[in-house]
Amino acid sequence: MNRYVIEFGGAMLAYVVLLPVSIYAYRAVDQDALRAIIAVVPVVPTLLGLIAILRAIRRMDELERRVHFEAVAFAFAATALLTFTYGLLENVAFPRISLTWILPLMVALWGLGQVVARRRYA
Repeated sequence: MNRYVIEFGGAMLAYVVLLPVSIYAYRAVDQDALRAIIAVVPVVPTLLGLIAILRAIRRMDELERRVHFEAVAFAFAATALLTFTYGLLENVAFPRISLTWILPLMVALWGLGQVVARRRYA
């Protein structure tokens, strides 16, 4: 677990540093192509964080993997249902929500799914 904390923590630290830097930088640049590249720079540490999660899951025993699998399945299904429902509500004048909120929603639901799955196997 210490390796995971170092890998994931390092990735998230890089994300926290790069996000405001990229926002400042793409606002200061006039060329659209360069702005787009700068805007997606925080995706790199996010990808590294996701790789850290996958590595940690590969190192888990079967029960822990099952808990995470059930949590991810719950997060996937709940995110699909919530975003689909809200997408339909946007057609009747609900405010549009940025797609950048989908990943945090999935992570939060994954956490909730872990709580539920762990209670099941406790």
